This record gives sequence, structure tokens and C-alpha cells, in this order.
Amino acid sequence: MSDTLPNCPKCSSEYTYLDNNMFVCPECAYEWDENSTQTDEDVLIIKDSNGTQLNDGDTVTLIKDLKVKGSSTVIKIGTKAKIYRLVDSDHDLDCKVDGHGQMMLKSEFVKKVN
Repeated sequence: MSDTLPNCPKCSSEYTYLDNNMFVCPECAYEWDENSTQTDEDVLIIKDSNGTQLNDGDTVTLIKDLKVKGSSTVIKIGTKAKIYRLVDSDHDLDCKVDGHGQMMLKSEFVKKVN
């Protein structure tokens, strides 16, 4: 049944379900009408430290050394990361950081690689 339901327009989750005539995303709690179309308000716009708009799949580099919370590890300036999802949270980017794995980063500490 989940093969016929659309992914969440906010977080792209595949675990949406139908509740009466509304689609519901259990991951971000977003609800939308099955007949509605996405509006400009629904589009998440996140920009890097230079004001360049970021998208899913973009590659970014860190513009300063960052301490990893709960660890003594430091991610050095210039380290590349691949964005796999933009999120509307205290951290803007879900990334895979080279040599460090998956992390959440704030967009103010990265710049887009051309």
C-alpha cells in the first residue's frame, strides 16, 4: 500500500499514511490534503554562509573547525560534506561528512562547492 502513497513534500519521508482525506508524515508531522498542490510557503530555502541556496545532493565545505558534540573529535576547516537532506530544525543540513560519517550541520558553517 505504501507504494501508491506520495513521499512527504517537506522531509521526503516514504512512510506517509492516509488519515481520512489527509496525508500524514510520521517523521516530521506534516499534514497535507491529497488534492492540494505545494505552495511557495512549503518550500524550504536554506542558504550557506555566502548566501548561496543549498539543495539536496550539493557538496559543501566547512569554513571553520567544528567540535563534534559528545566527542573530542574536531572536523577541520575545508572538510567536504555531501548534503542528503535539508531539514527545518536547529541544524539545517543532514550530511555525510568525509571521514566522519553522517552528521547534522548548521548552514552558517559551510559554503557550497561549485
